Amino acid sequence: MFLKVQLNWNVVIPAENLDIKGLMLQKAILVRLLDDFSAKKATKDYGYLLAVTTLDKIGEGKVREHSGDVLFPVSFTCLSFKVFRGEVVEGVVHKILKHGVFMRCGPIENLYLSNQKMTDYEFQPAESPCFHNIKTGSRIEKDMSVRCVVIGVKYMEAQKEFQAVVGLEGDHLGPV
Repeated sequence: MFLKVQLNWNVVIPAENLDIKGLMLQKAILVRLLDDFSAKKATKDYGYLLAVTTLDKIGEGKVREHSGDVLFPVSFTCLSFKVFRGEVVEGVVHKILKHGVFMRCGPIENLYLSNQKMTDYEFQPAESPCFHNIKTGSRIEKDMSVRCVVIGVKYMEAQKEFQAVVGLEGDHLGPV
């Protein structure tokens, strides 16, 4: 679920931000790295990029001829969030449909739990629809936490986000 990842990126510092003092340059590189990092959102290999934990190395800058900007290769460690097939996760229901429910888990907005993957539950249409388990009496309602197992994960390149299909087949899975 959470990964510690070592990344190498190039950070471009505009010429007007360059200063003789090394400390101000290091601050400008760090600020630019954090700006670029926050705009990235997610990658297929590492999942959602959450936070830079350490700035490990700043390489030697190379001046770009046409603009005068300086490109610095940087190496840093960050924390990321990615779900894997077979992993047990806990999501919060945000939409209930006749054919299943959509949940959120951390930065993932679309965990889909199909009614076919919750065999003991029946859809109950009402003002606030839910899925009801006749055997145990438990219910899956909006804003409720549900523990489930990841069946499949798909990365959507255009939106830079993940979608996952989950199920309730297994021990200790269901409403929390």
